[in-house]
Formats: sequence, structure tokens, C-alpha cells
Amino acid sequence: MDNFAQSLTRQLPTSQSNYQDIASLDKLRKEAQSDEKAALNKVAKQFEGIFMKMLLKSMREANKAFESDSPFNSQGTETYHNMLDDQMATELSESGSLGLAELIVQQLSPQTSGVTPSSVLRTNKTPMTTNSQSDLTTSDSGNAQSKNSASKEGSFKSQQDFVDKMIPYAQSAAKLLGISPQTMIAQAALETGWGQKIVGSEKGEFSFNLFNIKADKRWQGDKTDVSTIEYRDGVALKENASFRRYQDFEQSFKDFGQFLNNSPRYEKALSKVENSASFLQELQQAGYATDPNYASKIMTVLKQVSKLAP
Repeated sequence: MDNFAQSLTRQLPTSQSNYQDIASLDKLRKEAQSDEKAALNKVAKQFEGIFMKMLLKSMREANKAFESDSPFNSQGTETYHNMLDDQMATELSESGSLGLAELIVQQLSPQTSGVTPSSVLRTNKTPMTTNSQSDLTTSDSGNAQSKNSASKEGSFKSQQDFVDKMIPYAQSAAKLLGISPQTMIAQAALETGWGQKIVGSEKGEFSFNLFNIKADKRWQGDKTDVSTIEYRDGVALKENASFRRYQDFEQSFKDFGQFLNNSPRYEKALSKVENSASFLQELQQAGYATDPNYASKIMTVLKQVSKLAP
């Protein structure tokens, strides 16, 4: 290795990871299951490292024209240069030299990208009956407007405020399913970030959709079109999708109850409504959400809801 390479090597700290390290990639995959945010930061740095490697490779190739007569031009030297470039790209990306990793995180993170993750979006698999659909779309618009305005303008000031406003609707809808109203509120809280990230709100189209149910061709009510992240063959793609828009939160709770009751795939889940943990686990197994920790996350939120609405 030439003096220049040795000098750079001494300046670089010892790395704990490398994007070519298979064991490191497997560890990162496992971390993503428990802490998506931390894993996203690491993956973003890996991608910045790959980009840095491509940049260094282009620089090396541009310099080859001047190396033909150099006594240090050999296959061994080229090998050492490649090894150095690999590690230098990793170290520079970890230090955030380019700032590319930060931009990747902002683009892919649901909290900052302004799109809704497809892991919490679902489509009704069975059509609702004509009578039920009619009931949902012909409620008293005057009453709905008066109830909605306070929620739109005031949003939710706290978790307690969210629970206090949702508990009357949850109690009514819970009777249809036979589950506890606290469980329904916990699920709605997880889906919407305690009411702060309701579908369409970023566009000024308040949908009142607490459970992120998509609007397919069988839905005859109003719709809200938003950008989502869909996974196609393991690749995340930004797409547009339509979601049900309700007249108020009460309608959202009622539709959620009918959504489960009219879907055969959730029959097993509904047979275990006496136990919230079992119900949520079966709901997850039936494909309600793709997040492998969906049920456990709701149970965690449920503990907080139970304190606020015992």
C-alpha cells in the first residue's frame, strides 16, 4: 500500500460495520423489526456509503490515465485502493459528510415524508350491503357539521382529549363487535398518532378516517386521495390511493365495526373479542396490517388508554 493510502487509513476510525458485511446486514434486518426508526437511519448511511463508493470509483478511473507510467501501478496496489475506498466510503457516510443519509431518512420516514405507510392501510375485502351503505351516507349533515367543526379546528390537545372525545363513539360501536371501547380507541390512536395524523388532514380534507380504511369501487361514499407508500416485490413505491371520508368520527367507528363483521377473514378474530390480546393477535394474523408488531403495539397503547378511560 502506498504512503497516501497508509496515511488515510491511520486517519479513519475503526468501523463497526460495512455494507458488504452479510452478518451486519442480517443484524440490521432484525433491528428493523423492533426499531424501524433507528434501522432507517442505519440503512440511509449504508446507501450514502454505496454512493460514496461509486464516487470514489469514478475518481480512480479518471486518474488511471496518469498511472500508466507509475512504478506503483500494479494489480496489488489497485486491490489495496479498492479496499481503502470501500472502508473510507463507509466511514465518511457514518460521519454524515455528504448529508445524503439525512435526506434519505426525510424521504422515507412516514413522520416527515407526508405520506401514509401502506402497512397501516387496508381495503375492505367484502362489499357492504346496500342498506348499510345507504345508512352510512345519509346521516344528518347538520348535526355532523356541528360535531365536526370543533374537532377540525381544535384538533386534539392531548391524549386525554383524544380519549374523552372518542369514548362515546367507541362505546356505541363496541357493542356491535362485543369488544371493549378502550381497545377500539387504542387501535384508532395507533393508526392516527392520537388523532394528529388522520388521512387527508395534511391536504385540508378532513376524512375522519380513524382506521385508515381504503375506498375501493364498492364504496359509494366520499373519498380522499392521498399519497401512500406501497410495496411491490419488496420495493417501496409512492402511489396515490383513495380512502373513505366520513361525515364524523361516529360514522368512522360504525363503519369499522361493519367492516370487520362483513369480512369472513376476521371471523376468528371476532370469536375472541373477550380477550383484547387474543382479538388483536388474530386481527393481525388475518392480514389487517402487515406490521409484525401491530398487535403488541396496540396493547402498549391500550395500557395508556385504560389509564385515561378506566
